[in-house]
Amino acid sequence: MTLNNSTTLTQETTNRSKPLLQKIAELRAVGVGDHISLPQLVVCGDQSAGKSSVLEGITEIPFPRADGVCTKFATEITLTHSNTHQTAEITATIIPHAGRTEEEKVKLLAFKRKLKGYEELPDIIKEVGEVMGLRGFGENVEGPAFGQDVLSIHEVSDKGRHLTVVDLPGLIAVPGEDQTDGDVDIVADLVKRYIESPRTIIAAIIQAGNDTATQKIIKMAQKVDPSGDRTVGVVTKPDLINEGTEGRVGKLSRNEDTIKLKRGYFIVKNPAPKDLEEGTLSAEKRARQEANYFAGARWQQPTAQLNKSRVGMPNLFKYLQEYLEEHIKRELPKVLDDIRQLLKGADNALRPFGPERHEVVDIRAYLTDISLKYRDICKYGVKGTYENLGDSFFKEDDTRLRAQVQQFNDQFATDMRLNGAKRKYFAAFADENEAAGAQTTSTSDDENNTDATEAKIWTKKESWLETRGCELPGNTNSDFLTELYHEQCSPWLEIAESHLKKVYDYINLFIQKLFVFIAPDDQVQRNLLKEVEESLRACIDDAKLEMKKLWQDEMTLPMTYNHYYTDNVQKERKDELTGILRSILNDATNGNLNANTHVHTSTIRSHLGLLKTEPNMEAQACKDAIISLKAYYKVALKTFVDNVCRQVIERHILRDLAELFSPVGIPKYSDEKVKLLAAESEESHRKREKLKKLKETLESGLKILG
Repeated sequence: MTLNNSTTLTQETTNRSKPLLQKIAELRAVGVGDHISLPQLVVCGDQSAGKSSVLEGITEIPFPRADGVCTKFATEITLTHSNTHQTAEITATIIPHAGRTEEEKVKLLAFKRKLKGYEELPDIIKEVGEVMGLRGFGENVEGPAFGQDVLSIHEVSDKGRHLTVVDLPGLIAVPGEDQTDGDVDIVADLVKRYIESPRTIIAAIIQAGNDTATQKIIKMAQKVDPSGDRTVGVVTKPDLINEGTEGRVGKLSRNEDTIKLKRGYFIVKNPAPKDLEEGTLSAEKRARQEANYFAGARWQQPTAQLNKSRVGMPNLFKYLQEYLEEHIKRELPKVLDDIRQLLKGADNALRPFGPERHEVVDIRAYLTDISLKYRDICKYGVKGTYENLGDSFFKEDDTRLRAQVQQFNDQFATDMRLNGAKRKYFAAFADENEAAGAQTTSTSDDENNTDATEAKIWTKKESWLETRGCELPGNTNSDFLTELYHEQCSPWLEIAESHLKKVYDYINLFIQKLFVFIAPDDQVQRNLLKEVEESLRACIDDAKLEMKKLWQDEMTLPMTYNHYYTDNVQKERKDELTGILRSILNDATNGNLNANTHVHTSTIRSHLGLLKTEPNMEAQACKDAIISLKAYYKVALKTFVDNVCRQVIERHILRDLAELFSPVGIPKYSDEKVKLLAAESEESHRKREKLKKLKETLESGLKILG
């Protein structure tokens, strides 16, 4: 291939790649590359491997070759073709590392220089190193030797080249006086951060005289690109190898060496120092010198046969540009997806901040909107009409307020029924399901019934004897039943207070989740939650006072006008009589009431003695008191449970819950209070502006790719 043909093909490739490369350049220009990995070409390798010479051949930018000048930080070069720029427009800026403080970022971002020509580049690099705070630049005697910030050089010209390429500091093999172990790690981390992106093409620079298998950059590339799909080997300085070793270079050009790359290797010759004495070589002159060198006798030996399509800078540039075009075509749809995902994330991140609120009127409107949402959701929650919000807030069971409170009330009723009675040896005070399965105990068996015996002991010794007044034997006064009832219902208050606390704790949690839903700004959440909790505490105080009144009512004389009480008394006595009669008939028929057995009158007469009257008037009084206590306890228990649920929970906790943060009250708030509750903090404002800028950047990226 002649030089002119090569130049023509390169120009054709450039023209074909221009639209794609232009999109990448535009994405970088609007800042998308700061947030999303973009297709790019990275030149990296060991120190002194000839990276600067390769970079100069690719970009036609004359990079300084003085030690310690261009290898201390990453340099990102963006070449943009424009027919209107006959004179190159060159701009140098700094891209701060993410780990920099906000103050440092502002300082670095403020750096911007316009270059009249690349002869100014050495001075710009020195100035950049000083701004970055690198040791050895300007007056900096301390600090790191290598920086993690990036020097960005953007050239707009009519050279016909569209390309973005990054030059990275050379990997350090062994630390020395000027390069510490920390510097070794910094450079390695920097190179890794660039090449691990699946959208980065790795141009791995290898010096011809070194064993490929031992090259640090090859090992790193194999780790981040195990398939080898995006690694291109570039072998430099073939003129410095020993005579007789050309065969190995030939194998590399044919990709036949021990370390094979999917993308293969290119062999290029760096300009010799004498070739640079008169200044930078033009691309054409460099290509001619390179072609003449590889046409020499040294490379015509059979053992040194070269793959000619893999030799020389023109071939390397043509391949890289075609590969970059192919790479960009493949990656751009993924970039578009990433932009959309990040934009969606930015929208979601902005939502918690709510509308911008710089003035009091804006803050007050914001609070009014939140209070309206609070009121509506609370009303829906109390009523149990969850579908009104499309299930967005009520999608979790623990946010379905009415359902949860109903469940708590059911648990409270069950707890009262099972554990409300202090003395549980009466069937009436046990689990009703268990009581329903138990047979009625006859009076004749009372002497052998432990529960009945204990009941007699309690009623007689602990209550009846202590409450006797002037009543006739066999009668009781009101104090007797009162004391029995007060002792029997004594656990009620503790159970009811526990129920109230459980409901209050749940309501508190409900309100917290509600504010997260309607005002996701953390600071506003805390302020409004504190405001509402003060009102809620007032509600709980009123509820406790109501509970106290209900309990005081229970601690007075038993009183009821519910006919259920008399029904229970009569039923208890009827059940007692029925049990006695059943026992008589069972004995008379040998336990078989359904058999056609002749019952002798004498047998029945012998058992009628069981119906005799109770001679012990004290026992009779205690028995009657127990019957009354059972009947009254049942009635009072149901009434107390209902009163707690209705008068305490509903009246004082749920009924006015929606009004604890009412939109009616917002206009009455002072300006100072409005600001205190919902003004946007400086930190919040900074985050909002950052997210807005990100959103604008991503939206610009969508337009570019759209």
